[in-house]
Amino acid sequence: MREIFFSHAIREALEEEMARDQRVILIGEDIAEYGGAFKITRDIAQRFGKERVRNTPISENGFVGVAVGAAMTGLRPVAELMFMDFLTLAMDQLCNHAAKLRYQYGEQCRMPLVLRCPAGAGRSYGPTHSQSLERWPFSTPGLLVAAPATAADAKGLLKSAIRCDDPVVFVESKLLYGQRGEVPEGEFTVPLGEAAVRREGEDITLVAWSRMVSEALRAAEALAEHDVAAEVIDLRTLAPLDTATVAASVEATGRVVVVEEGSLTGGVAGEITARITDECFDALEAPPKRVAALDVPVPASRVLEEAATPDWRDIARAAVDVLSY
Repeated sequence: MREIFFSHAIREALEEEMARDQRVILIGEDIAEYGGAFKITRDIAQRFGKERVRNTPISENGFVGVAVGAAMTGLRPVAELMFMDFLTLAMDQLCNHAAKLRYQYGEQCRMPLVLRCPAGAGRSYGPTHSQSLERWPFSTPGLLVAAPATAADAKGLLKSAIRCDDPVVFVESKLLYGQRGEVPEGEFTVPLGEAAVRREGEDITLVAWSRMVSEALRAAEALAEHDVAAEVIDLRTLAPLDTATVAASVEATGRVVVVEEGSLTGGVAGEITARITDECFDALEAPPKRVAALDVPVPASRVLEEAATPDWRDIARAAVDVLSY
């Protein structure tokens, strides 16, 4: 199978869906000529025209509101934030309108909206351009949240998100854009709400999503050198959350570490560990443990940023703590 960049997989999904369905449109800042902050949509307007690839003013609240209205009237907009941090500027449109209008109007309208969000640290962009804010849409009923960790899932999940009749927040780790992976050509989708077992093991379960999956896999390799078999679960989507796959793994291993790139307090990992405790209490041989970023704004200094952000070493240490309980 061919290998392509994570960023190219996203672009391929956009182009294929725009070719397949005339209702799919792109909305965002500088997306037509420049291609957005990370140039993923560069020159797409030359193929599909500026009627379907719309540059917008610098107003996240404005263009996400436009996307909500477009979705209500039958289009399938894909809106792009330059950085996930700017989700804060569109929270009213996203959480009070996109998430609720289908319910408020008694199924008289749909909300097939995708909000693409480049997220995460690792580039020294500082505290307002490096956050992982998936906890906010994750906690809002009515929103779906996808967070691919591989190039194949970037394509397959995005195509499924565009075809979904509910709003999907699509989390894209900026550090994954330059990673290559095997991706099928042509028609290929990944269902929303289904986790994947990336590595099998019987001693401990490592649960992660987005970029933290590769860190968890690296931690699993390090643990294997000490005869510890770690199973790695890639959630792929946070809402809907595939609790069944996680529970099945924890029931088998009896131990679990949940990893997220965002800060610890109030994070998604806390909700996941709570559900594990609810569903797998009798199987647990040690308390679940979380690994996350420090509760500080993401530093601009590369050294401090690395110290504040979790990596495979933190995951391996947490696993050893759980195994030693």
